[in-house]
Amino acid sequence: MNAADHRRGLERVSRRLLLRRTLSLGALSLLTGCNLEDDDAVDRVLWAMSRWNDRVQAALFSRARMAPTYNEADITDPFPFNAYYPLEQVRRVDGDAWRLEVSGLVSERRAWTLAELAALPQVSQITRHICIEGWSAIGKWGGVPFRDFLARIGADTSARYIAFRCADDYRSSIDMATALHKQTLLALTFRDRPLSAAYGFPLKLRVPTKLGFKNPKHIVSIEVTNVYPGGFWEDYGYNWFSGS
Repeated sequence: MNAADHRRGLERVSRRLLLRRTLSLGALSLLTGCNLEDDDAVDRVLWAMSRWNDRVQAALFSRARMAPTYNEADITDPFPFNAYYPLEQVRRVDGDAWRLEVSGLVSERRAWTLAELAALPQVSQITRHICIEGWSAIGKWGGVPFRDFLARIGADTSARYIAFRCADDYRSSIDMATALHKQTLLALTFRDRPLSAAYGFPLKLRVPTKLGFKNPKHIVSIEVTNVYPGGFWEDYGYNWFSGS
């Protein structure tokens, strides 16, 4: 069994445990033909639950509601490393050669250099990163408000999704309302210094209103689209919206 098969198996086990813990026997009785020993039936139920959760979370989401912010003294030191691979396998990106490709429903389709992004107006925030694994940490991130960047490239803000592809083969996507949220950031710095490789150099998405796995690192492309793009963990069954 290779690493991908092993990870897929672990994800299936965790999803089955989640279903056992969150669905009552009464609820299960309404799922005609559902048997907890039937992997296909379990997956169908979980996908249906996840899509329903997406709709509810999207309906409750407000661009006016801010995630909590903190003081410098609250910053977690050291801030944890987290990825689908160990720290020794972190990706090293050549900042001089790196380009951010922009595509999809935008009027300005071109590649951006790191210097061009750094020249745009910057803001900073001290917010909490919440991991689906059960831990959290507070960090200070600086960069370009994503809504300002979307305006700069002439993005169609009536589109449904923004998709991200990364140098470490990670993928993720968010809804347009979250993309336009005041705190959503194209992060270039951590604690007022350029991002380290471990924290996503040269560019990461910082979305304090969503769980950590919705904050991709080492971003190399952004696409504005109406076609559901999924994501690395989302394709394994993680809830897509995963936010407040």
